[in-house]
Amino acid sequence: QVQFVESGGGLVQPGGSLRLSCAASRSIFSIVAMGWYRQAPGKQREWVAHITNSGSTNYADSVKGRFTISRDNAKNTVYLQMNSLKPEDTAFYYCNRYPELGYWGQGTQVTVSS
Repeated sequence: QVQFVESGGGLVQPGGSLRLSCAASRSIFSIVAMGWYRQAPGKQREWVAHITNSGSTNYADSVKGRFTISRDNAKNTVYLQMNSLKPEDTAFYYCNRYPELGYWGQGTQVTVSS
């Protein structure tokens, strides 16, 4: 089964940017859609964005216009560019197939705070 390893998180001030990466353990070429998800403290995991093999994207209303998802099938990697970050974006971020598989990676922590 494919494994996902997320990276790129950190502490950033409100209004700042981060770029998350998700490396898959094998080719994602055959995975029709890949997504990013997040889980804030005390809340359920939620879908953030997804991208299909054809490049079509869709975003949660809370991140639309600020986040950009992309994928590089040759590198088996999915990215999430996050701009204009807000404190409410603070969460662990995960990538997975969309819709998600029944297991998750370790995630990468994003903290937006002054």
